[in-house]
Amino acid sequence: MASSSALSRLSNLHNHLRPLDSNNQIEGLVKFSPEVYQALSSGRAVVALESTIISHGMPYPQNLETAKQVEEIVRKNGAVPATIAILDGVPCVGLSAEQLERLATLGTRAQKTARRDIAYVVAGRRNGATTVSATMFFASTVGIPVFVTGGIGGVHRHGEETMDVSSDLTELGKTPVAVVSAGVKSILDIPKTLEYLETQGVCVVGYKTDEFPAFFTDTSGCKIPDATTKLKLGNGVLIAVPIPKEQSASGSKIESAIQKALKEAREKNIIGSAETPFLLARVNELTGGASLASSIL
Repeated sequence: MASSSALSRLSNLHNHLRPLDSNNQIEGLVKFSPEVYQALSSGRAVVALESTIISHGMPYPQNLETAKQVEEIVRKNGAVPATIAILDGVPCVGLSAEQLERLATLGTRAQKTARRDIAYVVAGRRNGATTVSATMFFASTVGIPVFVTGGIGGVHRHGEETMDVSSDLTELGKTPVAVVSAGVKSILDIPKTLEYLETQGVCVVGYKTDEFPAFFTDTSGCKIPDATTKLKLGNGVLIAVPIPKEQSASGSKIESAIQKALKEAREKNIIGSAETPFLLARVNELTGGASLASSIL
């Protein structure tokens, strides 16, 4: 299939950055913003950013405002932001202001795209918002070693029965990108997620903390495993940075909302890829917007 051939060629791009064609693309496969391409060509620091948070994580125009703010924070700290998405079937590394606006207004009409969905979205010339796993894939492909996100996916609660485990975790086990996040969303099973990361051989590091953060809150009750330096093992590193304590949502309030949202999801038989967006939206409603405020921070 053409899509399989394209992905095979994509996987070879990281060997060296090739010249762009007239459409700012390499071999018609990946389109770079001029800013990102110049930064990669000259060896400047580039930070990858996902796009699912824009299309599925919060409503318009907060999603657009947050995306712009995150990019500006990256620039102020001396690096170049590379928001990644698939637009009209073309993987884009670095989005223009117009492309960010388009993705933000598309919202959930853009397909939530994990690694498994890339070929489908590209072959169908669809619009895709990349999750952690897809963003890691493209970042590694073009030679971006650091990726910043809000919270990674993990093992869902009752995952021992449903086998619902995010592909983010397996991607961390095989793709050499350092992922900086506020931990795992507390709608998930954090202890099982940490166990799964250990099984995948992923080094988990806490930044100024010895407790794994829970995305909305700075604590989870789970100690971070002792970090071991791994050289050339071909896997990622998860760097957990907790939300500032003064901006952290109430743990008990969040947990109460999560339990109610989980019950509603089971009653409505909401499972698979639809579960996380439903839970996040419902928790935000039940907390009066407190969880969304924590997400933005």
